[in-house]
Amino acid sequence: MGSASSSHRVIYLDVDGRIQKVVFSRFCSPCDIKELLCTALSVPRSTNISLLDASGAMVSIDPTMPHNTERSPYRVVPMTGGQLADKEELFQNVLTQVAEQFSRAFKINELKTEVTNRLAMLEKRVELEGMKVVEIEKCRNNIKKLREEMASRNNSNFLEDNKKLTPRRDVPSYPKYMLSHQTIDALRKPVFDVWLWEANEMLSCLEHMYHDLGLVKDFNINPITLKRWLLCIHDNYRNNPFHNFRHCFCVTQMMYSMICLCSLQEKFTPVDILILMTAAVCHDLDHPGYNNSYQINARTELAVRYNDISPLENHHCAVAFQIFSQPDCNIFSNFDPEAFKQIRQGTITLILATDMARHGEILDSFKQKVDNFDYADEEHVTCVRRLIHYALKMVLIKCCDISNEVRPMEVAEPWVDCLLEEYFMQSDREKTEGLPVAPFMDREKVTKPTAQIGFIKFVLIPMFETAMKLFPQIEEAMVLPLRESRDRYEELKQIDDAMNECFLQVQKKKSENLTMGGKKK
Repeated sequence: MGSASSSHRVIYLDVDGRIQKVVFSRFCSPCDIKELLCTALSVPRSTNISLLDASGAMVSIDPTMPHNTERSPYRVVPMTGGQLADKEELFQNVLTQVAEQFSRAFKINELKTEVTNRLAMLEKRVELEGMKVVEIEKCRNNIKKLREEMASRNNSNFLEDNKKLTPRRDVPSYPKYMLSHQTIDALRKPVFDVWLWEANEMLSCLEHMYHDLGLVKDFNINPITLKRWLLCIHDNYRNNPFHNFRHCFCVTQMMYSMICLCSLQEKFTPVDILILMTAAVCHDLDHPGYNNSYQINARTELAVRYNDISPLENHHCAVAFQIFSQPDCNIFSNFDPEAFKQIRQGTITLILATDMARHGEILDSFKQKVDNFDYADEEHVTCVRRLIHYALKMVLIKCCDISNEVRPMEVAEPWVDCLLEEYFMQSDREKTEGLPVAPFMDREKVTKPTAQIGFIKFVLIPMFETAMKLFPQIEEAMVLPLRESRDRYEELKQIDDAMNECFLQVQKKKSENLTMGGKKK
């Protein structure tokens, strides 16, 4: 039964109820066996057939198919068109998937080849130029050091991170601080303690000021834009010892307290109030911690750009309006071009007025205008309102900018320490670079009392007393604290002088004793 010869196989078929014996070589192809089975079935050789065993399971048509007997013959079943179509579709799907897999494999290989080729080209270029990896890294480090030296020398790294000028879109991103009634009341007074607040709380206080003064409502300022603007302002103040965001808040809070104390909303237009507040917020933007004297003497980029004319103040203005140029930070977006021009000119004028080199010029001009001026005289007010308001606004921002000594001693004195720290940083640098050093900034020559007495006596008190002629209510709140501060520092100076005198006497006595001892020998 198929074992007579090892090179042949025998199977049995059930053809219409009769048993058909089929013999074929072990070396026949599946196609030859299929044609042989078609002949046994008396159907065309091209007919697609299936081979089923006694259990109905399909049997593979090839030389290795299992043995069977006459009692368990295979059944040959011709396949219909539908079955063929299904199998053909299945086969086509399989072919498609295989083709896709090959395509992906080829694409990956192509990508790998392209990357390999590019890397080879880069490596060849590096090799040709004689720049090994270590040399490239060394070159990068040298460039980095050179940039740092240039930035240190020229102080030209202003706004090097352009992201600072990009408004934040995740507003409100500072936690909203809910102001208590006590805080709201204190915020209106010059005695407000600016050291008690974190950055997000100061931002909330600034936001409150704009709402409380009616600026948001009067000028239809988008509250979200106001938040974005304040956040961008915060980001563009540097972490200097003195000229930082807390100083910005301090000056703006003093401006707010003067507006409230002097009832300036009754004397100025809402646009004037908006200019006063906005100039206070922006007046020291991106301050580098080194004053105009350093900028000019060191011939920095800012000094060259602004021809030695108030280089820092011009820079503060430029940064302020760079921020306003961002639509998401433009709190003036609802102003028509002419109104915006007025806002811009007014803000620039006030910020430029904070240059202390112009102090005498501005104060003298204001004194001339303020003599015999009386707000109670309506006719007089109408006549000179424009001139007096122009000069008064400059004096107001100057008062606020240098108003720390108006505050209680425990609030004011830390600011002196911060300012001296910044002064000493500058004078140390000036000595290193061979530049002129101002005596009041030299750590070897200045003390806290000597630094403050002259400033309070000859700058602060005369300016606030001049403003007092228009606003008598500031005498008790501001001028008296200044006089008390002057007296306190004069007492400290007397103590320092006495201690120095005692020290000199002791040193002199020691020197005399040493001299007498030498003569006796």
